[in-house]
Amino acid sequence: MTKQLQIIGLAGTNGSGKDSVGHILAQYHNYLFVSVTELLRAELTQRKVPITRESLRALSAEWRQAQGDGVLIDMAMHSYQAVKDKYAGIAIASLRHPGEADRVHALGGLIVWVDADQRVRYDRVQANAATRGRPGEDNETYEQFQAEEAIEMNSSTSTDGTVLNMAAVKEQSDTQIDNSGSDLTTLHTSVEKTLNL
Repeated sequence: MTKQLQIIGLAGTNGSGKDSVGHILAQYHNYLFVSVTELLRAELTQRKVPITRESLRALSAEWRQAQGDGVLIDMAMHSYQAVKDKYAGIAIASLRHPGEADRVHALGGLIVWVDADQRVRYDRVQANAATRGRPGEDNETYEQFQAEEAIEMNSSTSTDGTVLNMAAVKEQSDTQIDNSGSDLTTLHTSVEKTLNL
C-alpha cells in the first residue's frame, strides 16, 4: 500500500455506489470505512430531527459554518487516528462540498468520483431503501430524486459557501469509477484497477 492511498475520499451522486466502494476497500483491503453521512444521521437522530436530504444538508452547512469546510473529514480522521495501526488506510464517503475535497487533498489523499446512469441510481436507491434503513428518506419520485440531485450538484444560485456543491467536488476528483452495472464483482475489479490495489 502506498502512502498516497492511505486516505481515499469517495464522492459521487446519490445511489452511485460510494458505500459499496467503501465496503470493498474495508473488506478486501483493510481500510477503515467511515461514512460522514452516517455521522450526520446520528446527530439528527440525537436532536430528534427527521432525517431528510434537506435536514442532512442543513446540518452539514451548520457544522461547516461553525468549524470550517473540512469538518466532516476532520471528524472521520479523528476516528481513524485512534485505530490507524490496525488499518492500511481510511476510506471516507461521501464528499459533497469542495472544502471536503480540499481537506482530503491537504492530507495527501486521493478523491474517487463514483457515478452511474441517473435512472439506474434511482432504481437502485428505491430497491435498497429498506435494507439501507432509510425507507422514509429514500421514498421519493424520480422527479424529486432529480430535483434533489440538482440542488446538491450545483450551488451556483447561492452565495453561501457552506452549501453542497458536488459538481465542484467532481472537478477536484483524481479518478472516476463508472458503476452503471449491477454486478459487485465488476465493481470490485474496477476499484482494484482504478486504485492499483
